[in-house]
Amino acid sequence: MKQSEIKELSIAELQEKLSETKKSYSDLKMAHAISPLENPIQLRSIRRTVARIATELTKRELQ
Repeated sequence: MKQSEIKELSIAELQEKLSETKKSYSDLKMAHAISPLENPIQLRSIRRTVARIATELTKRELQ
């Protein structure tokens, strides 16, 4: 997810997206622990998406 897409979402949508993305990340991490993923770079991109969403939520709370 790009930063421009994240900025367009509402706070409720961001919180929902954050929980979905965190669940997706934990599922992928478990799958990778059991048997290596075909594309382990997915883990990095999802982790960074979680950070982008969390940063945007914090930014909005401070405003």
